[in-house]
Amino acid sequence: MISRILFGTLEKLLIAALALMVILIFGNVVLRYGFNSGITLSEELSRFIFVWLIFIGAFLTLRDRAHLGVNSLVRAMPFKAQRAVRIGGDIATLICCYLLGLGAWRQVLDNLENYSPVAGIPLGWVYFSCVLCCIGMAVLQLRSIFDVATGRIPDEEIFASNADGLVE
Repeated sequence: MISRILFGTLEKLLIAALALMVILIFGNVVLRYGFNSGITLSEELSRFIFVWLIFIGAFLTLRDRAHLGVNSLVRAMPFKAQRAVRIGGDIATLICCYLLGLGAWRQVLDNLENYSPVAGIPLGWVYFSCVLCCIGMAVLQLRSIFDVATGRIPDEEIFASNADGLVE
C-alpha cells in the first residue's frame, strides 16, 4: 500500500517535472524571440529539475528492473546459478549505491553554503537527489536480495523485467 502510494506519487512528480521543464524552456524561447525578454530562472531551474528527474527516473526504472542488461549468457544457466548471479549483481549494485550515496552526501554537505547564481537555491539540494535515489535503490536491492534468496521470485522471473511481461 505504502509503496503503491510512493511510486504513484513519484510517477506523477516525474510527469509534473517534465511538464514544468517544457513550459519553462518553451516559454523562455517564445519570450526571447517573440518579445525580446525572457524568464531569468528558466535555464537554471530546468537544469536542476532535470537532475531530480534523472534520479527519480533511475529509482523507478530499478523498481521495474528495466535498466539495460545482457542476460543471454545468464538465461542459459541453470536456475540455481541464475539465482546466485542475480544475488551477486544485486550485492554489487548495493555496493555502488553505498559508494555513490556517500560521495553525493559529501557533495551535499560541501555545497549547502553555495548558492546558484540566479535562483539562489543551495546547490546541496540539487545533490540531495542523488542521496535519495541511492537510499531508495538500496532498499529495492535489499528487498530483491531477500526475495531471490527466499524463493519468493519464481525461477522464470529471476531475470525478467516489465518489458518481458512477467513482472507486475
